[in-house]
Amino acid sequence: MKKTLLIACFGLFSLTAFSQTTITFHQSNLPFIGVNYQFGERFIPEFRVGTDNYFEDLSVELVANYIFKKTDRFEFYGGAGPRIGNFAGIAIPVGLNIYPFEQKDFGFQIEGAPIIGFDDDSIFRGSFGLRYRFNKN
Repeated sequence: MKKTLLIACFGLFSLTAFSQTTITFHQSNLPFIGVNYQFGERFIPEFRVGTDNYFEDLSVELVANYIFKKTDRFEFYGGAGPRIGNFAGIAIPVGLNIYPFEQKDFGFQIEGAPIIGFDDDSIFRGSFGLRYRFNKN
């Protein structure tokens, strides 16, 4: 089951590699990198892989985020999605993307995400990090 989900997630990553993508790095007690593609103005599915782990302890998430508020300088979003591996369960991220520079391809983010475990062990992950949006052209 885990191998099938992992292969499906990497297949999703290869499909988005040919589109406009955003990559992120989140630093926290459970750091991760993410790749996403924005559909329309509001919907952003994101594939996330845990970092600072042995391969045996690798964790992946697939979250569907929705932008609730958007301006030239920031985006406020929330979402939910499954997490497998360490702390398996449902991740519910709520965050803020900040684009302080004239060119809006590089920015920062902060996020809080309760992870409601499948085995009755839940945690709260807070993170901050960097975000880079590849140009559409």
